[in-house]
Amino acid sequence: MKAHIGVDAASGLVHTVIGTTANVNDVTQAQALLHGDEQEGYGDAGYQGAGKRPEAQGKVRWNIAMRPGKRRALDMGKEIDRLRDQLEIIKVRIRAKVEHPFHIIKNRFGLKKVRYRGLAKKAAQLMTLCRAGAYFFSASP
Repeated sequence: MKAHIGVDAASGLVHTVIGTTANVNDVTQAQALLHGDEQEGYGDAGYQGAGKRPEAQGKVRWNIAMRPGKRRALDMGKEIDRLRDQLEIIKVRIRAKVEHPFHIIKNRFGLKKVRYRGLAKKAAQLMTLCRAGAYFFSASP
């Protein structure tokens, strides 16, 4: 099972939860994670190409992380590459709001591994944990 969550960048609260099978690509769920009022969307490297998909044309400006190998290959001796790295750091700070709910769900609630009992049951459990963890999500440092 794979969990896809949409998080408000200002408050850190989860607004959208989607549970899919593990073979579903992240980029296919990108548009479903938005609630409609966003002007900008942030995602990790798994969401590359989200802005080019037909359902996403002209709705949201996507800021997707650079692949780790490309970031390591940046030449820090060049000014343009230093600026690109600083831009990636800004993206990481915003995307960290999404990682905090995953930390709470996995470490505080113990949902590191799931047994297959049906996708609907596990998705319902995930949604329940996101609702129960709202206190923890908003208390992020």
